[in-house]
Amino acid sequence: MSDDDIRESKETLLQDIEKKLQFKDEQLRFGQQEYKVSSFEQRLLSEIEFRLERTPVEESDDEVQHDEIPSGKCIAPIFDKKLKHFRAVEGIPVTFTCKVVGIPIPKVYWFKDGKQILKKNVHYKKIREGDGTCSLHIEAVTSDDDGNYTVMAANPQGRISCSGHLIVQTGPVRNPHTHILFRARVQEVEGEPAQERFFRPHFLQAPGDMSAHEGRLCRLDCKVSGLPHPEIMWLLNGRPIYPDLTHRMLVRENGIHSLVIDPLTQADDGTYTCIASNKAGQSSFGLELRVVEKELKQAPHFVEKLQNTGIAEGSPVRLECRVVGMPQPLIFWKKDNDTIPHSKDRVSMHQDTTGYVCLLIQPTRKEDAGWYTVSAKNEAGIISCTARLDLYAQWYQPVHAPMKKTQLSGSRYAALTGQGLDIKSAFSMSDNGPVTFSASQPERRVESEEL
Repeated sequence: MSDDDIRESKETLLQDIEKKLQFKDEQLRFGQQEYKVSSFEQRLLSEIEFRLERTPVEESDDEVQHDEIPSGKCIAPIFDKKLKHFRAVEGIPVTFTCKVVGIPIPKVYWFKDGKQILKKNVHYKKIREGDGTCSLHIEAVTSDDDGNYTVMAANPQGRISCSGHLIVQTGPVRNPHTHILFRARVQEVEGEPAQERFFRPHFLQAPGDMSAHEGRLCRLDCKVSGLPHPEIMWLLNGRPIYPDLTHRMLVRENGIHSLVIDPLTQADDGTYTCIASNKAGQSSFGLELRVVEKELKQAPHFVEKLQNTGIAEGSPVRLECRVVGMPQPLIFWKKDNDTIPHSKDRVSMHQDTTGYVCLLIQPTRKEDAGWYTVSAKNEAGIISCTARLDLYAQWYQPVHAPMKKTQLSGSRYAALTGQGLDIKSAFSMSDNGPVTFSASQPERRVESEEL
């Protein structure tokens, strides 16, 4: 018979023994059964926990000591697994189990109905493993075991507790040593009781303090050894991180554990702690992650656009607009789709932090007329607007030469000047009477000829 056949026969025999030893429990619904407590019972349990976390307790049975303050980041106790509520029949074994982690390793205290369970009470067996798993075992429950059980974990950073309720029901008596017989038979069949070896977790690779930009992906990688393979817990500012839409816990084939955050937000800024635990103990490291605030980006947009302008040739002109954006946009000018260089004669470009943009041309010439386009560009986008500049010819009013004065000798019209007609000089006046006109006909004819 081959080794594979022997192994298959052994597994078949073990399964058959297990079924025979447990079929009565399955039929009579024996054993500890998990159930949910009512909201009223939950409030009672919360009240017990609240009171216990604030009252003095006797020294824990744990070998854990908190005399020395550990170096690095300290973390208050955290339950990775809480106690459950059970129903059980008298005479069967019941075990309450939880898992707690913290830095330094927390001390553990057990209570029944608010009263501490001490080591001298042999009815209860307290078990603690290196990975933080804590158990309270009752070999054969009785009606006196019905009640509320609370476990409290404490270290210099704080206290935490959780509770489980046990309901003991009367029923057919069961030999409390049945499960022990089963274990013995299994070992007897196997014939090879293995001696397990445990190795405490040790980090082979761990990240240091880092900075990352908001909105991007951030990955924290570590590598840990240990036997059995350690479980990993990530915490942010002392609070456990659970997988969600933006947080994922991954492990690669090469043993690299990763916390992936995508996208990164300001809420992810803080102190990160990674705790690795197995039956041999726990190990941890910490780091500071600083989330660099995301730069606000806004595409450029015009508050005031360019306006069509008409002006006389030779006069200065300003083509003005106002454009804003984040970061501050770069400005480009074009005339009739040709880029205007910054060093062009008679043309200067201006821009200030308020968004004011100006193209100054002085003096203007006929060739400056045309379509002008201003473009604003930054990382978020680009925008443009166009306006027309028209130039008009300068209007001049001609200045005529003054009229030439002609002096006519012996004529009354010699009194006609550029200031008007001097009546007094043109006509004689009597001393005591009005003006008299006494010119003879020949003289008037001569005057007319002169005119």
